[in-house]
Amino acid sequence: MSKIVVGMSGGVDSAVAALLLKQQGHEVVGLFMKNWEDDDGEDGYCPAKQDFMDVLAVADKIGIEVEAVNFAKEYKERVFALFLQEYQAGRTPNPDVLCNSEIKFKAFLDHALNLGADKIATGHYARVRERFGKFELLKAEDGTKDQSYFLYRLNQAQFSKTLFPLGDLYKRDVRKIAEQAGLPVFAKKDSTGICFIGERPFREFLQRYLPRQPGPMQTPEGKIVGEHQGLAYYTIGQRQGLGIGGQGEPWFVAGKDMASNTLLVVQGHAHPLLLKNTLTAADLSWVSGAAPHPQWVYGAKTRYRQADAACALSRVDADSCEVEFPAPQWAITPGQSVVIYESEVCLGGGIIQA
Repeated sequence: MSKIVVGMSGGVDSAVAALLLKQQGHEVVGLFMKNWEDDDGEDGYCPAKQDFMDVLAVADKIGIEVEAVNFAKEYKERVFALFLQEYQAGRTPNPDVLCNSEIKFKAFLDHALNLGADKIATGHYARVRERFGKFELLKAEDGTKDQSYFLYRLNQAQFSKTLFPLGDLYKRDVRKIAEQAGLPVFAKKDSTGICFIGERPFREFLQRYLPRQPGPMQTPEGKIVGEHQGLAYYTIGQRQGLGIGGQGEPWFVAGKDMASNTLLVVQGHAHPLLLKNTLTAADLSWVSGAAPHPQWVYGAKTRYRQADAACALSRVDADSCEVEFPAPQWAITPGQSVVIYESEVCLGGGIIQA
């Protein structure tokens, strides 16, 4: 029997993860992480309170102890500061990727080990297996829920201490298990908001930290067709919220000129400026600790929920790589992650630069 500390969020996934481990005979302790407190209670927005109540109700039903820990300081220093820095530089970061590597599998893991845990577990949909003395990250059985994309920055030491009890399950079965066990969160709606910031209007949230800097919206031909509110508030491929009238095909964000504070916009989903066959990535992280072979054919995702696109690594250095795609990829976005797969195995990836 192992002592396993389970990260519990108040949702159905982490609740079932804890239940399954308890049923397997492990000593299970729930850990609720509070990672955001800047505006708790403002406008009645404080989901953490309700989430913690849900964790306590689930723990009571399962029969496990729960501890609450505040990682707000670590989150602000390790995740949110970089998040704002990236937006200010005109990129679109993925805070969930950073949150996993810096908070859930670093601060949380360290805390759990100090509690005497043998391993930690979360409700992520992914799988880990040990093969030839190395740990591999695999896609979840439920392809529609697979979260390996968000976990590619974890290392061998982290994977050696981590369990994903839901990796072989489908979401519908997870809800069924929760309902049959009488867990009060069996029908709770999934959270879709940004990691620990929640489901609030994003531009409104960002404006609290990054002031508006209006500038022109311009076509590739140089025609000004509107005014943007600040380059930080827009992302490549964005269609909604541009406010450009007129006839013809819809408008999309195709680029940013930080020097002139200009937002480049184009008409039509298939506009050439929205399509690219190559990208450069930096800040690389490989699950095995070693880079994959260049020139081999792999699959890649340049954003979450995208189908794997055939690709080859045309160059791999210590700190950057180039990825080539036979078929053009739509709206490749600096700041997002490109994650490389070999069939169901997630090899790792890096942050898109261009």
